[in-house]
Amino acid sequence: MAKFQYNIYGRGRPLRWAITFACQLAFVLFGYDQGVFSGIVGNQHFRETFGNPDDSLTGIIVSIYNLGCFSGCILNFFIGDYLGRRLAMWFAMCWIIVGAVLQTSAFSVPHILVARYITGIGTGIETSTVPMYQAELAEAHRRGRLVCSEPLFVGIGIVISYFFDYGMSYVNAPPGIAWRLPIACQIIFAFIVVGMVFGLPESPRYCYQKGRHEEAIKILCDVYDGTPETPKIAREQQEIMEALEVEREFGEYKWRNILTKDKVQTGRRVLLAYGMQFMNQMGGINLVVYFVPTALQENVGLSHNTALLIGGGVQCMFVLGSLYPTFFIDRSGRRPPMIWGSIGLGISMMMISVLLSLNKQAASSASIAFFFTYMLIFGASVNCVPWCYVPEILPLHARAKGTAVGISSNWLWNFFVVMITPVIINRLQWKAYLIFMCLNFAFVPLVYFCYPETANLTLEEIDFIFADHSKSTVKVSKELCKERMKYGGARKGSFVEQFHSDERERRRSKRGDSEGTAVAEHEEEKNV
Repeated sequence: MAKFQYNIYGRGRPLRWAITFACQLAFVLFGYDQGVFSGIVGNQHFRETFGNPDDSLTGIIVSIYNLGCFSGCILNFFIGDYLGRRLAMWFAMCWIIVGAVLQTSAFSVPHILVARYITGIGTGIETSTVPMYQAELAEAHRRGRLVCSEPLFVGIGIVISYFFDYGMSYVNAPPGIAWRLPIACQIIFAFIVVGMVFGLPESPRYCYQKGRHEEAIKILCDVYDGTPETPKIAREQQEIMEALEVEREFGEYKWRNILTKDKVQTGRRVLLAYGMQFMNQMGGINLVVYFVPTALQENVGLSHNTALLIGGGVQCMFVLGSLYPTFFIDRSGRRPPMIWGSIGLGISMMMISVLLSLNKQAASSASIAFFFTYMLIFGASVNCVPWCYVPEILPLHARAKGTAVGISSNWLWNFFVVMITPVIINRLQWKAYLIFMCLNFAFVPLVYFCYPETANLTLEEIDFIFADHSKSTVKVSKELCKERMKYGGARKGSFVEQFHSDERERRRSKRGDSEGTAVAEHEEEKNV
């Protein structure tokens, strides 16, 4: 697809900024789509237009978008490697634009359901492509901050949509403008992303995977503003080629290989990606993002406008919390924020439940504070880490498909939570929050025992953590990350080279004869 790409941003830092800004803007659109319906579902004209839906139908109207997102991830599983990263982003924007037009013009329940499903397909493709694209074009010691800045911009998009909804709630003429205009405005973001991606390069790792080596090395030179002989570029090219060689031992990654136990543990890594996004959704975040105004009205007893205004303030905490991983995720690592974040989210849900159960106005009003703490903690931890962790934990040969599987977990469970939330808020009242409290506390040992650290490691070094079967991946990752931090995020040697050296040494020890030594030395000369 290189013939459709024009370098309009130059080389080096300006190009890297353009890549980051385009990815962040795509996630502003994602956040806007997520939040825009929260202030619309209670709008009187909206409810009259669609026949005053009950809580079950309201849940379906809102959650069908998430089912579309899940479908988009599955679609991207099949077409992602064919389209490449850039064209997949274009393809996603086309779906979003068409869906937004149909939503804006909807006058019946089937119409709005189809429109939201189409928009969701675009968002599913977008969210399973953009973090992967950013991760593959980022340096190891900056990758966490760059990818984690994307969920920060999700929060910005949500806040924009919340306060836009709040302002438009006071506009009564022409009829329907209060909810149709906020929906239509997502088209603006989509067109800007389409224009920006036109001048961005393809992922160099994708080009290497497809055998387009000349294009790949040119992209690396443009991104890092160097030549093929520049040490950083030469080392990155070598590591990508070595990792691809290891990964390709078992052929192309297909559906039937999803749980394959190969040399780089592809199946296990796909399950880790799936589980990480499961934790992102099942902690109860979409109860707060989609339905906090409804919860404040039904459970706390606030008026519609007051609930909208406080809901907007709650979303601002999301943005404030997301500043922490944006600047410090590569220093703090991936595991610690997931552990203390899950504990904090569980405590917040527990306190909301306890205060609401007292059935007193003062206690119910006090529970509002824990909606604020929930969003602050979520933004600082469980929001950002999964979006960074999923693309970096996966091997290159399975990255497009594996990311699609991982992000599909986000949307599948997002759909589940959004569909049941109006019902459980209305019928279970304070008991609904106990469900999410228990889930958050259960995530703590899961992360501690099963998820290796990936901060400051190159994508190829993460491959070789899983290729080294002599120790647990959690232990190996901790040792390697400590060494990375010791050298300020940039080691003198490559862990890939170290792994090959260890492999040769193991072969010598295992064979213990002159023939084995000769073979190992021959392989060493070949690698050199």
